[in-house]
Order: sequence, then structure tokens, then C-alpha cells
Amino acid sequence: MTGIKLSICIPTYNRAEYLRTALETLAQADFGFAHEIVISDNASSDNTAEVVESFIARGLPLLYLRMPENMGAGPNLTNAIQHASGEYMVYQGDDDLLILPRIPEVIAYLDANPDVGACHAPWYLYDEVADYDMSKFYSIDADLKFDRQDYAGMFEFIVNRHIFPEIAIYRMSHVRSCFVPRHFCFWPFSYLAHFLDQSAVAFLREPFYRSVAVSRIAPSREQAGFNDAMTAWDSYRGGLEYFLHFATRRGLMLRTEEAMALYSRTCQIFTALRMAVAVRFWVARNDYIRAYELYTRMAIAGFDDHPEVRDLRAQFPGLVGLQTLADKVNAMPEMERLIFSNAPDVAGLEATLRDLGLAARIQVMGDPAVDDPAWASTTAVLATTADKAAEYAARGYDPHFIFEEKDVVQAVVV
Repeated sequence: MTGIKLSICIPTYNRAEYLRTALETLAQADFGFAHEIVISDNASSDNTAEVVESFIARGLPLLYLRMPENMGAGPNLTNAIQHASGEYMVYQGDDDLLILPRIPEVIAYLDANPDVGACHAPWYLYDEVADYDMSKFYSIDADLKFDRQDYAGMFEFIVNRHIFPEIAIYRMSHVRSCFVPRHFCFWPFSYLAHFLDQSAVAFLREPFYRSVAVSRIAPSREQAGFNDAMTAWDSYRGGLEYFLHFATRRGLMLRTEEAMALYSRTCQIFTALRMAVAVRFWVARNDYIRAYELYTRMAIAGFDDHPEVRDLRAQFPGLVGLQTLADKVNAMPEMERLIFSNAPDVAGLEATLRDLGLAARIQVMGDPAVDDPAWASTTAVLATTADKAAEYAARGYDPHFIFEEKDVVQAVVV
């Protein structure tokens, strides 16, 4: 026995200043038990090594591992875990923070419940600039413990409460067999299946982790978890299906045709509701094409009237059509201008198109009073009707670059 109670595993790559903040916080830790900080550096080219060495010099219980080259995120975390010596282990993002007073409380829970292999909790989204907790990623009403192999109870809990088991303190005796590579199946659901196969699993009500959503170092940066929320819905479904595979193969949940159909429908609903979150994020980025694609999948799942898309439905044809037009015009490097025929508000259309990504090099204008022959091969036209399109072609504009309104909206069905 090493006597180390907790290993705090921090994979990092080229984020020295974020890591400095994390270590400054950990330097204040007074847990009342021995702990170690295991940092695996994916061959950073910044001053990460110097930052770590400065904290080692200050006496932090730090084990610093440096990869010979960037091996990717998964191997970097694995490297930290395989070198860790604690009885328990917690993953910490190099830009996130532990809530230090809560850590001994979670360890005390694990000590008092030796049957528990993983102790989860929700986490705060934290504004480091204003120094306040913006929200919890999920909420539960009371501490819960699921007995070993209670897959049915756990599955119901996850899908009904939209629980994401990403933050936990783990019993190290289970970690190395449970943390195995997963690629298409959302790792928290997959790992949860592994832990539940070996032990009881707990969910505590109070967070012990802060995910920094607004960073003091880079206040305008996008929080990393947003990318998952915007793109990982099929991975979420894959993780749930992986979890169900474990349960049914172990004989702990039914595998009848009716039961399998119900599981599939439940996973579809869960995924559709996560897509609703993604729709909100894509709309915030003015990407209506992606938002519309998600809407079509939500509609098939029966959620075409969900609050996130209800008011968007009427807007989709116009906005998706304009974004499609912007994408087409941007794709042709010789384009210098875009004419809107019969447009009552060219300035308003231009403002919308810029928001939707129309390149700055493209001039937006209404019907020209005089045609310039030099424009023929460098101008795109949006015509309201087939007759108007024919008129512009007759005036010498290249027909390859003349679009009819119906052509840019007919692929949008709401």
C-alpha cells in the first residue's frame, strides 16, 4: 500500500496557464489524507513543463509524466491512470476546478460504502470571471445508491432525469478494467455499465466539481462541452445501447421483441431531446442548415412541436434557403456580387446573409439600373420567378449563377 488515498488525474496539452490556475487551487487543498496529482502531458510545446516544475518546487505532491509525442486524449488519460497509486481516483480537466471542501465528504462516503465503485455527482457550470456558479448540469433531489447490476433502475434514472454520469470519484480497484477505449458509444454511459457490472454505483446530490464555462484566461472561448452537446447525439444513443447490451446479455433486463422495441424507442426519445439542446446552440451560431437537419430527426421521433423548434418551423424555409444561397455563392471563388431581384429590403437581406456566413468579398445589391458586361461571369442572381431568371440570362448573366427562389427553398419541408 502506498498510503495515497486519492489520485487526481489531469491530462493536459498546451494549456499551461489553465493548468496553472488548476494547480493554484489544488495547492490550497487540506483534505486530511494523502493525495497525489498525476499530470500526463501530451508533449506540449508551450511552458507546461516549467509550470509543473514550479509547483513541484513548492511541495505539491505531483507526478509529472510527459508523452514523447501527442498520443491523443484517450491515451493521455490512460497514461495518468496507469501511473496513479491512490485508493480512489478522480479525473480533472486542466481548465476545471475541484470544490475542495466536498472532496473529503465524497471520500468519506466511499469509505463508509465499500460496495460502491463509482460515486457520481452533478457539476456546476462556473463563471470564473464573475466568480459564480451559473447552473448545475443536472440535478437530483437526494443521494442515491444503485445496487450492483441494477441496470433496470439505473436505465430508468438516466433516461427520465437526463443524467450524464461524467463526473465521479472512482474506486481505483475497478478503474483500470472499466476505463477502456470507446469510440462510437458515449464513454460515460459505457463506463457506467462496466462499473455497475462490478459494484454498486452512487449519485450524490451536491457537486464537487466546477466546469469552467467562462474562463478568466480567455473569457470568450467556447466551453469544450458545448461541442458534445452540438454533435454527440448519436454517441449518446450509442452509449445507452451499449449499456442496454450489458444489461440484456447479463440477463438483468428483458430481451424480448417487445422489450427491445421499447428500449429502441426510449433511446430515440432521449436522443431527440438532446438534439433539441443542439438546435438551440446551432441557432445561436446562425447555422440554420444544421438546426433544420436536427429538426427533421426530431420530427420523426414525434417532437416536431418541441418548444426549441416550434417557433423555428415557420422561419426554416427562408433562413435555410438564404444560408444555402450564401454557401453556394461562397463556394465559387470568382463571385464578386449577389443581386436580389425584386427585393424590397436589400439592406435587411444583406444583414441576414452576413449573419448566415456570406463572405465579405461578395457585394449585395438590388436590380442594377445598367448592366456591366464585366459582371456576367462574376455575379450571382436570386430571381423570384422563372421569367425573371430568363430575363437575367437574356441580359447576359451566366445561367450557371442564376438561382430561382423556389430552388433554394424546395428542399426545406416543415
